[in-house]
Amino acid sequence: MSETLLDRRARLMGPNVPTFHAQPVHIVRGEGVWLWDADGRRYLDCYNNVPHVGHCHPRVVEAIARQAATLNTHTRYLHTAILDYIERLTATLGHGLSQAIMVCTGSEANDVALRMAQAATGARGLIATDNTYHGNTAAVSQLSTRRPPIGGYPAHVRLVPAPESLKPLGGSAEAQAAAFTASIAHAIAELEDSGHGFAGFMLCPFFANEGFPTLPRGFLDPAVAVIRRAGGLILADEVQPGFGRLGDAFWGHERLGFAPDVVTLGKPMANGHPVGAVVTRPDIMADFRTAFGYFNTFGGNPVSAAAALATLDVLEEEGLVANARDVGAHLLARLRALRHPLLAEARGAGLFLGAEFAHPDHTPATGFAERLVEGLRQRGILAGRIGRQMNTLKIRPPMPFSRDNADLLVDTLDEVLATTEETA
Repeated sequence: MSETLLDRRARLMGPNVPTFHAQPVHIVRGEGVWLWDADGRRYLDCYNNVPHVGHCHPRVVEAIARQAATLNTHTRYLHTAILDYIERLTATLGHGLSQAIMVCTGSEANDVALRMAQAATGARGLIATDNTYHGNTAAVSQLSTRRPPIGGYPAHVRLVPAPESLKPLGGSAEAQAAAFTASIAHAIAELEDSGHGFAGFMLCPFFANEGFPTLPRGFLDPAVAVIRRAGGLILADEVQPGFGRLGDAFWGHERLGFAPDVVTLGKPMANGHPVGAVVTRPDIMADFRTAFGYFNTFGGNPVSAAAALATLDVLEEEGLVANARDVGAHLLARLRALRHPLLAEARGAGLFLGAEFAHPDHTPATGFAERLVEGLRQRGILAGRIGRQMNTLKIRPPMPFSRDNADLLVDTLDEVLATTEETA
């Protein structure tokens, strides 16, 4: 009997390697916002933020090919492309964030950011939210909550309750900021009392993996004040909300209205080529470079820099941030017009949107959300789920997503809602 692709995958990659969908899709080609499987079926990609300016964008492909045919080496030799990119990148940021380390992944970037906080403060204690994800190195996996570390969470890490939309901390939307701040203050006190001290707080400024709850600008201000008084750093993981995805701001921290000490970047910044970065102020960079002998062979190589520069070019020249704002507003309005007994809230910003499904008592309708995603896939729409109970539909398409694409998504979603079984 012939071996299936899934059997071969398990034999060669081992067990529990995650795939999307009950019947995984065998993707063989991509272009713009579309993907094609091995049988030639086309899917509208409403999920993947890695191809930020569209799958296989010719401008990025050409930049990679041209540079790969010329030179690719590391940063112990001089080359100008990495400097050109850092200048372009930091020009989009304020708050004195003017220096960067180029790496290969968001996980690496977040790992470096944690060490920056420890080098700048002389302390070890770290805080994150209790439903987050910041990567898969040994250090950042201790902040992530998909699976607890072997032996439990380390003593220098504290996880605080994440803000929510349907069940806000403190019992109401008005009380949520104070309740969130109180939990951070309590965690700082515990770290200080235990002798670890407080180095920093890492967050996604859109609280993406937490289900991107609806939060007002300034929500984080009380927490920022507490963190600053304690001498800790604020580490903003912009891997998901950054580079204009939210439409009305280039960065998530800009939209929420706070000044980070360190910003980390990853997946979208080179349209799928493996590039990440850590951006910070010169004083923090100096502390890090003094405390750690850091070098990354592939980080900032000429091919990666060319891909990242081309991605910025496309973002600017094709007006994709404005597109995210305009198409996102249209899409959100259409999502909010949908009616279903389990549709509790449609929310988001720009081209990072979703809908939370819950029963009348606000218990999560996780099974329904899972069946919904499968129903969309069967009709040629790729989407995902997120949130504490994975009951929030996650819509995060490439940035060239159009109004026609948005209408196709919502029309199909409306059909699937009407035919999906409502049981838990």
